[in-house]
Amino acid sequence: MKSKIGLMAAGVLLGLVLALAGWNYLQGSYTFQGSLIDPPMPAADFELTDQNGAPFRLSEQQGKVVLIFFGYTHCPDVCPVTLAEFKQVKKRLGERAADVEFVFVTVDPERDTQEQIKKYVANFDPQFVGLTGSRTELEPIWKDYFIYQQKQDSGSAAGYLVDHTARVYAIDAQGNLRLTYPFGMETTKLVQDVDHLVREN
Repeated sequence: MKSKIGLMAAGVLLGLVLALAGWNYLQGSYTFQGSLIDPPMPAADFELTDQNGAPFRLSEQQGKVVLIFFGYTHCPDVCPVTLAEFKQVKKRLGERAADVEFVFVTVDPERDTQEQIKKYVANFDPQFVGLTGSRTELEPIWKDYFIYQQKQDSGSAAGYLVDHTARVYAIDAQGNLRLTYPFGMETTKLVQDVDHLVREN
């Protein structure tokens, strides 16, 4: 009897060792394409209002990979290009996209009302999350994520432009900030990284 229990315990232990070795192998065999944050750090939590008027809290998204981009709806170039890339990433992920949250946070709260954000995000994918709030609510979040934003007079009827940081932030399913991506990152590379983060979970 004791020998059977011993063999069972040894089998369980061997299985755990092999599983851990396999995990380490998978982790070590993949090279991330974005700027890796090593070691990962807990993503700064925040709560804002989404395009439907509901509260959105980052920490409540654990279990999903979260991609965050800070921009504004009157942006003429970087923001629409990035959200179009998000749309492509979601399409290429297929079924795994269900485990990814795509989030757009405004850097222009004076113009980006809930209604404006809703209309803008729907042009790309109504399931994307568009977040807004007061400047008082947003400034600490911009600071936590090192977001630069500054209004610039465009001298046109369209009003001012906003210079802003144009990086995508990738948060893993455990709520850790893992990667950032510069504007213009190849969609294929972003898809590969996000797919790997999803598979990790």
